[in-house]
Amino acid sequence: MSGKNTQFDEFIAGEVRKYKGIYVPVKSSVLRRIFIKKAACAKLHPNPGDEFCVPGIGPNYEIVSNYEQEFRTSLRKSYMRAYTHADKHEPLIVERIRPDGYLILNGHHRWAAAVRSGLPALPIKIVNLTQETDIRKMLQTSRHNKRVTLDLDEVVFRAENDGPLEKALSFPLNRVYRERLRLGVPALFRFLNMNGYDIWVYTARYYSFDYIRRLFKMHNAHVSGIVTGTARKTQAGQEERKAIETLIANKYSVTVHIDNGTVLRIAGDTKTFEEYRLSGSAAGWSGEIMDVMEAWKTHE
Repeated sequence: MSGKNTQFDEFIAGEVRKYKGIYVPVKSSVLRRIFIKKAACAKLHPNPGDEFCVPGIGPNYEIVSNYEQEFRTSLRKSYMRAYTHADKHEPLIVERIRPDGYLILNGHHRWAAAVRSGLPALPIKIVNLTQETDIRKMLQTSRHNKRVTLDLDEVVFRAENDGPLEKALSFPLNRVYRERLRLGVPALFRFLNMNGYDIWVYTARYYSFDYIRRLFKMHNAHVSGIVTGTARKTQAGQEERKAIETLIANKYSVTVHIDNGTVLRIAGDTKTFEEYRLSGSAAGWSGEIMDVMEAWKTHE
């Protein structure tokens, strides 16, 4: 088994050499993201910056072997059975790239198991992650020097049983945009926009940039900046994040960070900050934040 693993390590290294420094992310249309549900394993490429491809860190061959056993057992029956079995797992999260195919963002171990098992294709979900060019464009079109930041996963999106929610979108939009907003988010965003703040939202999940923008538009809410896939553990991602942080620091003189229990105001030039702890009332969350922001107007 160790010999086979060594061979696959060499295969991964070859794939990395082939695409490192060459591939470029390409935006995928809505139709492509809706209708393309699977891709040939040969068109799925390991991410050169992902820990999976770093010698001494990944892959975890115990995980690969578990998936491989599932796929091989199904392949003894038929290809369709194996593909259906693979479909029971979450699809691989990918983004389209030039010169060809898709770069794997999440699902490297399933891809490795499929390749080693001889499974020709895997289910995929195509996303358009925020790129540095998107950040630059958002900053260039903004007329404000103040911003508010919120975490989508922990603050803005809420589960059904996790406090009061905004009304769900009507059918059929609710079948496409399933995320529910915390009660008061659209009103808070309108208040912030009217008071000269850009609103930046961040998510560690692999949402498409344009999906998030349309989701808020459906709720009559405007966001200025959207950063997706912040959990990417790649060297390239770290370098890109530093470049983005520099661009943002040069743009905004004031940043206000809002979470579930606090509002933090940071003056960009002096790095001084003020913190206000919220009462914890879920129903009054947005109104309390508006009161805090009104009181802080004297600082601006």
